[in-house]
Amino acid sequence: MAAGGTLLLNLSSAPRGSSRQSSAVKRKLQSPHGNPPLKRKRKPSINTFKKCAAEADIREKRSSSQKSLPKKQLTDNQNESQKSKPFIKTSSLFKNNPDIPEIHRKAVQQVQENVFTTDSFSQLDLHPHLISTINTVLKISSMTSVQKQTIPVLLQGKDALVRSQTGSGKTLAYGIPLVQSLQGMESKIQRSDGPYALILVPTRELALQSFDTMQKLLKPFAWIVPGVLMGGEKRKSEKARLRKGINILISTPGRLVDHIKSTECIHFRRTQWLIIDEADRILDLGFEKDVAVILNALNAERETRQNVLLSATLTEGVTRLANISLNDPISISIADEIQKALKPASQTGRQASSSSNHMDQENFAVPEKLKQYVVMVPSKLRLVTLAAFILEKCKLEKHHKMIIFFSSCEQVEFHYELLLNVLSGGLESEQPEHSSVSSVHLQFLRLHGNMEQEERTEVFQEFLKSKTGMLLCTDVAARGLDLPQVTWIIQYNAPASPAEYIHRIGRTARIGCHGNSLLVLAPSEAEYVSLLASHKINISEIKMEKVLSSLMKDDRFKLHRPGRKKSCGTDPQEVRERATVLQTKFENYVHSSEGTVRWAKKAMQSFLCAYTTYPRNLKHIFHIKSLHLGHVAKSFGLRDAPQNLTALPAAGSKKKTKPRPKRSDLLKKTHGKHRLAEILRSEYSSGMDTGVSKVKKKKKQRKPGNQQIPT
Repeated sequence: MAAGGTLLLNLSSAPRGSSRQSSAVKRKLQSPHGNPPLKRKRKPSINTFKKCAAEADIREKRSSSQKSLPKKQLTDNQNESQKSKPFIKTSSLFKNNPDIPEIHRKAVQQVQENVFTTDSFSQLDLHPHLISTINTVLKISSMTSVQKQTIPVLLQGKDALVRSQTGSGKTLAYGIPLVQSLQGMESKIQRSDGPYALILVPTRELALQSFDTMQKLLKPFAWIVPGVLMGGEKRKSEKARLRKGINILISTPGRLVDHIKSTECIHFRRTQWLIIDEADRILDLGFEKDVAVILNALNAERETRQNVLLSATLTEGVTRLANISLNDPISISIADEIQKALKPASQTGRQASSSSNHMDQENFAVPEKLKQYVVMVPSKLRLVTLAAFILEKCKLEKHHKMIIFFSSCEQVEFHYELLLNVLSGGLESEQPEHSSVSSVHLQFLRLHGNMEQEERTEVFQEFLKSKTGMLLCTDVAARGLDLPQVTWIIQYNAPASPAEYIHRIGRTARIGCHGNSLLVLAPSEAEYVSLLASHKINISEIKMEKVLSSLMKDDRFKLHRPGRKKSCGTDPQEVRERATVLQTKFENYVHSSEGTVRWAKKAMQSFLCAYTTYPRNLKHIFHIKSLHLGHVAKSFGLRDAPQNLTALPAAGSKKKTKPRPKRSDLLKKTHGKHRLAEILRSEYSSGMDTGVSKVKKKKKQRKPGNQQIPT
């Protein structure tokens, strides 16, 4: 205190001009803990003296008791007192976030299609057994609009370019006339004849679904044999099936090309039908070459056949393929009122070419009973917002079946493990006895292109049969799949185009059912809503605070503070505290081992790589420089932004390979297009790469800066 005393003496001898400064320093010295400055002294009363004496006695008793205790017991007591005090980091999650912008957009009139008609299949000139199968096995009585317009055209033997919204019944639109045509042939079809029809689909799951539909339609006509070829299956068993004979061949493009090149018994001498389903996806980035190989193989053995192209969206690639493969086709577009009447290709071809030149103005048909929502979430809060939404819909409301789309396989794997362990595992064990939340077990499934085919098929069938649950997936599940009773589609990562957006939301509200979709955007991505509005896609906004407030219904996230009153309503501060408790649970799980931290970093790296692949016309909305890496890290359960992301080893790898010298500049130049092509090829490829190509792939993965992120 001597230093303090001398300082006060010096200040007292200072000139008058510095009196204000001296008084401020006095106040600082007298209130080191930031207490308000001392007020004017009053005469102490007798009560205050008594109170001070009593407090002094208590202090003396405590000190004497602590002195008598050994050191170890003292430290234990201090630790217990610290544990009893709740510690919560509310600052890091809700501070320094960007402002959420107001969405200013005009309400647009969405393009609607009348899905159902009053016409029945009995009005068509079909075999009685086929009509009976449609009514009893498929349990369908009336036709959809696309079926009403497409089936008569195909029964006449004409080529067709069919464009209709997702979930409108396009598979039966070509399946019914195909079966009717084959069963009515003069010479009865023999299995050994080989394929009479070829159906190309982009994904293995859609191949299985189409095969199942064809099997049901062919129940009365057992002599016609359908078959499926797809990546992941044993080539030897597929060759055996081809030797026995397949009359309706359903295949993915890569696998069929593989058999054309390596299987001698495959031939197309009697092929009368070529059907390309989801034509736009098949042609995406490089698959045009696979289709060209297939077309050349077909034309080499038989030039005349009936060709059908089907898609929910019309792209330049589809128009290009229509010009190559279709012969004087009829264009059927349900959404366009002008094209509701059937027109010859000479007229529609000009319309298709003009529409391909103005692709940005293309309007998409949206299911009538589909409600679309968007939520603006800062990067730090993405994970807790997703978890809160899942808990609200599947835990509190129940009876919901949900699909969550991610932009890469690594993200699907990481979020699957994280949500499964924290939401379905860790939180279930923490369920309070008198909780308002019922003990509904959350079921999580995952589906992406890096999974073994056997597991992919098993997951697909399980989700198909289940009434509730969540499927975490990439765009492998965005096309053509008819998954019944799906009530919510969540797009956790925004799609690369409005067309892809339409395909994703098309997994719900199918064939006249109700459905909902939620698009999660960062504040810097708000302009994406205006882009969708320019394509006649109308979205309503849900506030992030409303989603997070559902945590108030779940006492597992309550901060147990002594003497705290019971929470009433939705107190914003308590909502933030509960969100931080949930975020802390995620972070604790991620940092529980080196393996989970490595997985989180790999998932974050794949997200950043996928973010750089948005097309040029969307770069002003999705630009890598607009992301705060520290905030993005929080959304993967990481407490800090990881360093040297490109140098991260693969999860589970032990060996560190030396980086190859040179060629880095060359890789940078050709990085974007080649990587994106590899992304899609890995997702939709045949899965039948030779041993040499597999070695090449491994070598490529070792190169730094050339890591492939399959979607």
